[in-house]
Amino acid sequence: MNYFLYARKSTDVEDKQVLSIEAQLAELRALAKKKGLAISEEFVEKRTAKMPGRPVFNEMVRRIQKGEAQGVVCWKLDRLARNPVDGGQVQWLLQEKVIQHILTHNQSYYSSDNVLMMSVEFGMANQYIRDLSQNTKRGLRAKVAKGEFPGTAPTGYLNDSRKKSIVIDRKKGKIVKEAFELYAQGNSRLEDIGNFLYQRNVRSLQGNRIHKDRIKYILSNPFYYGHFYYSGEIHEGKHPQLINKKLFDKVQEVMVQRGHPQKPRNDPKAFCGLLRCATCGMMITGEYKVKRQKNGNVHEYHYYRCSKKSKLIKCDEPQVRQEDLITEIDNILNTYAMPSPWAKEFGLLMKEDEKKAEQESAEIIEDLRNKVSTISEKIQRLLDVYLAQDIDRETYLKERSKLFSNKKSFEEKIYNLERDAKAWLEPMQEWLNVASSLAEASQSNDLSSKKSSLQKIFGSNPTLHHRRILESVIPPYSALRAARQKIPETEVSLIRVRRAGFEPAKTEVAWFTAKCD
Repeated sequence: MNYFLYARKSTDVEDKQVLSIEAQLAELRALAKKKGLAISEEFVEKRTAKMPGRPVFNEMVRRIQKGEAQGVVCWKLDRLARNPVDGGQVQWLLQEKVIQHILTHNQSYYSSDNVLMMSVEFGMANQYIRDLSQNTKRGLRAKVAKGEFPGTAPTGYLNDSRKKSIVIDRKKGKIVKEAFELYAQGNSRLEDIGNFLYQRNVRSLQGNRIHKDRIKYILSNPFYYGHFYYSGEIHEGKHPQLINKKLFDKVQEVMVQRGHPQKPRNDPKAFCGLLRCATCGMMITGEYKVKRQKNGNVHEYHYYRCSKKSKLIKCDEPQVRQEDLITEIDNILNTYAMPSPWAKEFGLLMKEDEKKAEQESAEIIEDLRNKVSTISEKIQRLLDVYLAQDIDRETYLKERSKLFSNKKSFEEKIYNLERDAKAWLEPMQEWLNVASSLAEASQSNDLSSKKSSLQKIFGSNPTLHHRRILESVIPPYSALRAARQKIPETEVSLIRVRRAGFEPAKTEVAWFTAKCD
């Protein structure tokens, strides 16, 4: 019986832990030799198996169907398939005895075997890919929500792997900024900017002059003034800006004046990517419609509806007009907004807590430093006693080790107190700022502000059901809403309810807990 040897590895994330092609070939050749199998040909493929259509795999299957081989040797079953189409084809060929034997490094599969276990293995490989894709997308959305660009830094910036952030390239950043300033003068072509950068060693990855299309992309990239595009939407970034917005706008004006007219691009709808359908779980998408009446009047409408991409659930959720959705969002934002008297009182309490935390930490740190100083003196006295030969070496080393251990423990406590004494204040202040700005966002005409505010209340992907947004609120906001329902906005005395304890009281938690129980 003849066998085909199949080795595959892709550059995707799911194959990071898989043996390299060379290692697979070496292991499989040794396995075939040990089992006494006749390998008629080896097939090597460097491509993902999550989608059908691999040319090398398809060629191998075609030749197996022609009878050139009756068996396959591979490292694991997931090397053959990670999608139900290819997996089902392999199972069918094995069941019909076209393939009589599949040998992996740890198991054999025959035509007479129960195909249930093979189905489970192929199903697990397919589900792994699906879960990995969803988890990756979820992680990228979370990163974008925090203002972090989930990609390679553009020219003039660097990816800092140590801090996992994007920083300005000290050498190239200044040159890219000069390129913006040069083009803003209106006397330079895109080719001139390419030459300008090339002469100053800002070049492509291959060391060539940057193409004019790439220059245009650089000059029109909002990343340089602090924003970035992701999934067709613009987001505020936390990375340092290289140029100011005024210079960027001037460059865009010059580009329009010097360039050819461009076909207008359809901007993504404001609330795309915000909501999921409560019935089928698919994303809510935007749709633009124009209705022309017989009398010549033209009416424009923006709708949001389920994308209806689910193949398992038939979704009948109705569409909702943008105006109605904005009204719904404004009502929600007003419901969870922090009243200004409460915000002001919270600010005063935080200042008091900050001052108290500083005083308490300073006292503890001073006491710990005294202990460190005392231990240092003991170490010196212990050395003097040892040099005077009043104690043996074993006793000296044992006592010295204890003292050094205690000293290190106290020094770490000092470091942690100096670093974390007021650590809780920063997230508290950030939450307070967001909660205080919700009412302003509801009154604003800035739809992106409304969208980001709603995401901060509900987290990622709130759901839409019968034209209503279902509320699944992050705990601080649920407590805030409950308090607003029970307490007048002008009442601030109850905010000063505190928990007993050594640590600075987290006022918002104490107050909300007291009012919502």
